[in-house]
Amino acid sequence: MTIHKIIIPTPFAVGDVNAYLLKGDALTLIDVGPKTEEALVALKAGIEEVGYSLSDVEQVLLTHHHPDHSGWVYAFEQATLLGHAYNQPWLTRDVEFFKFHDEFYLQCLKEEGVPESYFRWVEKMKRPTHFIGNRPLQKFLREGDTLPGHPDFTILETLGHAQSHLSFWSEKDRVLIGGDLVLEKISSNPLIEPPLNRVLKRSKSMLQYNTSLKRIQDLPVEKIYSGHGNEVYNVHELITGRLEKQRERAFKVLDMMKEEEKTIFELTQLLFPNVYEKELGLTLSETIGQIDYLMEEGYIREQKNEKGILLYDHA
Repeated sequence: MTIHKIIIPTPFAVGDVNAYLLKGDALTLIDVGPKTEEALVALKAGIEEVGYSLSDVEQVLLTHHHPDHSGWVYAFEQATLLGHAYNQPWLTRDVEFFKFHDEFYLQCLKEEGVPESYFRWVEKMKRPTHFIGNRPLQKFLREGDTLPGHPDFTILETLGHAQSHLSFWSEKDRVLIGGDLVLEKISSNPLIEPPLNRVLKRSKSMLQYNTSLKRIQDLPVEKIYSGHGNEVYNVHELITGRLEKQRERAFKVLDMMKEEEKTIFELTQLLFPNVYEKELGLTLSETIGQIDYLMEEGYIREQKNEKGILLYDHA
């Protein structure tokens, strides 16, 4: 098995993103960076470094739909494009989905007790589509599928950071190509995203993410090729530490409810007093994740009134 890493610049705070070129029965590229000229130059150079050109790539896989990973899909028109079904509305600019997306977030803000003056954030919560490619998936990848052209790799649905997130596991080589599931230096944000099927309730991203981490922890993984930064080793110890820190953060939130009931927005203000106005979407997602965890563990309950959803400790 040969995996070639390509480091791609992004305009985002997260910094560079990694793409991976896999040689096998098919020449496969996993992730394509954001749709910027700098990213395309880096992609081309990385592929040429191992003796290929853009036109040699036979299939492109997306770990998830976020713009730092899904930009240059149409630079590989000859290649088959594969990924989770949740990528599709983003790659096709589905007008009805985007309308539902805004309605979903507006309802979330109301339930979270966010003042009306912040409702302008609904538009900001949409991914910047000008960095995302505009080309539909030709094949959906599903849990348990074998990766086409690479029979040693199995598709794992590892949701939480994104509702489209997939990882690629080789039991033979004990390596995982993990997208943003496990990064060396930081924990990924479990982000609130609208369901693909609008009749369903929102997914509880933090709980999904924890389940995905525990699943990887149960595998004999020796190395993770991650979406950002260096490869990850000591996987099991790292995941154990991340899960413990998440639990500690949740109990910090619980302590904030000892005196009186609070809305999610009020908790977000207390947790992130210096950044919540600048990063409302990220900070609300983090708070909601901790609340979902505490509710799942039975530490808190919720009730609705004119302020939205109020949360209170009932331990």
